[in-house]
Amino acid sequence: MNPKGYLSIVLHAHLPYVRHPEFDEFLEEDWLYEAVVETYLPLIERFNRLVQEGVDFRFSMVCTPSLASMLSDPLLKRRTLRRIDTLIELAGKEVDRTFGQGKFHDLAHFYLERFLALRRLYVDHLNGDILMGLRMLQEQGVLEVMTCAATHGFLPLLQVVPRMVEAQVAVGVQAHKHFFGRAPRGIWLPECAYFPGLDRVLADNGIRFFVVDSHGMLHGNPRPACGVYAPVYTSSGVAAVARDPESSKQVWSSKEGYPGDFDYRDFYRDIGYDLDFDYIRDYVQPTGQRKFTGIKYHRITGATDQKEPYDPRVALDRAAAHASNFMFNREQQVAHLLGAQGREPLVLAPYDAELFGHWWFEGPDFLYFLAKKLHHDTPHVKLTTPIEYVERFPINQFSIPDASSWGDKGYFDVWLNGSNDWIYMHLHEIGRRMVELAERYPDADGMLRRALNQCARELLLAQSSDWAFLISTGTAVEYSSKRTVNHVGRFLKLHDQIVWNRIDDGYVAALEGYDNIFPWIDYRTYRR
Repeated sequence: MNPKGYLSIVLHAHLPYVRHPEFDEFLEEDWLYEAVVETYLPLIERFNRLVQEGVDFRFSMVCTPSLASMLSDPLLKRRTLRRIDTLIELAGKEVDRTFGQGKFHDLAHFYLERFLALRRLYVDHLNGDILMGLRMLQEQGVLEVMTCAATHGFLPLLQVVPRMVEAQVAVGVQAHKHFFGRAPRGIWLPECAYFPGLDRVLADNGIRFFVVDSHGMLHGNPRPACGVYAPVYTSSGVAAVARDPESSKQVWSSKEGYPGDFDYRDFYRDIGYDLDFDYIRDYVQPTGQRKFTGIKYHRITGATDQKEPYDPRVALDRAAAHASNFMFNREQQVAHLLGAQGREPLVLAPYDAELFGHWWFEGPDFLYFLAKKLHHDTPHVKLTTPIEYVERFPINQFSIPDASSWGDKGYFDVWLNGSNDWIYMHLHEIGRRMVELAERYPDADGMLRRALNQCARELLLAQSSDWAFLISTGTAVEYSSKRTVNHVGRFLKLHDQIVWNRIDDGYVAALEGYDNIFPWIDYRTYRR
């Protein structure tokens, strides 16, 4: 039986490039270790289990070039394993500490067994290579891995210097080929931020589809007849697919969506803050600053500070029930849309990958149950990827999406406001200087070439949208500001050394060690 419609779940896996070899431990590096332990490894494990069980499923996952660079970095891989081993050690101590405490003792055993299993997956099956796990799933045809702009630059605010936009996309495509051995077919625009004309840059780099937010599609010119439930072709021939707000809200919202269920694990109650400092001191920051360890014993319970113990079995049942509810809602949705628009709709549900496992502990189980239920229980909704849908239904309307993003208020406010607007005058200036350098030195070699390539790295790292976002939200403001200032300053110092023919070999080598993203980069990408 042919399905009445298609569901495409896209997981956007991204972290800013944070790597500090000059310190043995660095707080912001925890973003990576938490994501590996709580999101990437659990997702790979659930997807592998589905394959072993013969489930026919399709998911799409974005692995941004900055994240892929960190996941493949030898230093960060060693530190990731160190974090897993530390968690195993702490969980073992928790088993002893909670002896005789009933549910808390059971939970300590739960975490110890979990961390041991994750270590076996990471070391024995993946050899410390998360990217290999994603590549294997892609080769098995169940996971479409998409790319992103090189360092997640907010492209609409970089178009003052068009070559900066073009380089972000070009290097992103090159990085994907480097890490995954094939050209990407789709791209996740950073923050889903689109501006008219960007599709031509995507077409020039072989991209066949991109994701926009729902209002970007609905305000397109002309307005799409099928709304957000079918792709449109832009003037360059690249397809745009849009987020379905209904399915997104069911999962995304912590208040109205599934993650806020009272039986699910409470993210904020962590033993790093709950236990006596003398006991936990070896598992928080060397400065004594407390932090999340990942061991959490309580469920959400409700709008109260009196939290009940977490029960993994009850939470697992809730995840299965929510997967059934989500499937039922999609069945009703596609049946209605099929009758209204006369063609099988595409319901696109994009999420931050870190929602599944990190913020919503049971999220990977939800996806596992959803895939199984769609495979076994309904012929009406089929999981697919955007590119499969476009190839299955190649005739689509022409429309130009409107400028938009998936940030608060739907446009660019989060990344350009009174707290962070100072960033862009510097990005535009060093962008112009990078283009001038690429034109002035068309065929550099030796140390000059290394210095020019490092200029390109510093420019790309300064452009990460994460810095403006974190400043805007008041999170890690000092660190984000410092990163922006440091990369701009390093670029300018290199620039002056180059134009005055006074390159400091030691300085270039030091920066190559610190800011070592994209070791294969070619500064000539910035030539007009």
